Amino acid sequence: MSNPMVMTAMCNCTFGMTPCPLTVSSNQTVMMSKMVAATIMDNKFPTFGMCTSLANPTVAAATAAALGVLTPMPCVPMTTAPWVPGAPTVMVNKKPLLNNSSKLMCMWGGIIQAMMTPAVTVKTP
Repeated sequence: MSNPMVMTAMCNCTFGMTPCPLTVSSNQTVMMSKMVAATIMDNKFPTFGMCTSLANPTVAAATAAALGVLTPMPCVPMTTAPWVPGAPTVMVNKKPLLNNSSKLMCMWGGIIQAMMTPAVTVKTP
């Protein structure tokens, strides 16, 4: 069973060098264990440190300048689509809840996923 994702869940990218906390901006009212619940539309990240994807133009240019030696450059995530698949049967403000088995694609080829989400217990009536 998947766990719901909330604000501050740690995520990583396959081409990034450091983890980054999830920022929830699509919802500010629904809480789970006193933390803001995330939806599949929460796809903005500041950075994953340095990027190692050759699909990233800055990495490709730096690598070419270094005569083919992979040269990581600062990560600027380019995520345009929502997370998939999310939890389509659980809605938060008319958007599917984000769970820890969901994935998010970066335009530079990276796959962003949860690596640690705070323990959340949700009781239903």
